[in-house]
Amino acid sequence: MGINKLQHSRLLFIDRKIRSGGYPNAASLAKEYEVSARTISRDIEYMRDSLQAPIEFDTHHNGYYYTEKNFFLPALDIRESDFFAICITEKALKQYENTPLYEKLSSVFNRLKEYLPESIRVNTTWIDTKYTFMQESFTDIMPEVWETVSSGLRQSRQLELLHRKAGAAEPVKRVVDPYHIVNYRGEWYLVGLCHRRNEVLRFAMSRIRSVSLLDTEYLIPHDFEFSAFMGSNFGIMTGETEYPVSIEFSEAQAPYILERQWQSGQEITQNSDGTVILSFKTNSLFELKRWVLSWGSDARVLSPELLKNEIAEEIEKLGKLYRIV
Repeated sequence: MGINKLQHSRLLFIDRKIRSGGYPNAASLAKEYEVSARTISRDIEYMRDSLQAPIEFDTHHNGYYYTEKNFFLPALDIRESDFFAICITEKALKQYENTPLYEKLSSVFNRLKEYLPESIRVNTTWIDTKYTFMQESFTDIMPEVWETVSSGLRQSRQLELLHRKAGAAEPVKRVVDPYHIVNYRGEWYLVGLCHRRNEVLRFAMSRIRSVSLLDTEYLIPHDFEFSAFMGSNFGIMTGETEYPVSIEFSEAQAPYILERQWQSGQEITQNSDGTVILSFKTNSLFELKRWVLSWGSDARVLSPELLKNEIAEEIEKLGKLYRIV
């Protein structure tokens, strides 16, 4: 059950009095706030049972106190438009469904809603039937892997993990200094210094078979920046060579190309025949090749030559696969 504004104000008053260390009781609080002692008792019961407030009664001082000094009572002053934005964000949480974050964040949002007046909560129930976020496919991550990796990142402690590369037959044990976690198209990646390779690498967290937290602490180099590490990437993969790319799209697909930001620093040229040319730089052609192929005959690579050749080879393989002469 939610709380109304009057009760919310009383809860803040009770919280302030208990926090002051004066050991107030129901009678003294009721007298000062000008309500009945029964009302105060119900409020304290609500704080303890519904808000998990660590309230105890000290018989020596004849009053209440907090057993945990770091506890803070939620104090929300929110407009309906703000709550609308929160509800939309909650719907977007689906992208975290393959991690333990989902349950924790969902719990936080549910608690936020419980602290709000009933009128606001009722007025936004239509969101569930009017807004939908359609998610891409995603990988599954073992909860213990997520928790341990997150702990290592938070505490700056090394990790020993068993990780299997894509296509590898067996996993390999590595000691890693975790630097960063990134989500890309339904997969979570750990970026960190691999002591086996003495190189900053990325590890798909769904491919980590086991992980343990080591006692050894580490420092992230002051010159490490995730954006610099990724560079002019087109996807999650990166390389050492940067390529200038130009791709021509058909007139039919031109509106879709024009309405989006596909790559940082991109340039789009509109031709008189209705086609458009998308140009940018990237340090990896692996995922770019897949992306171009997804457009079928509506996309034609103009440069670099290496990408043109790779796509031509892929088309030739597809022709053989589907027995096209």
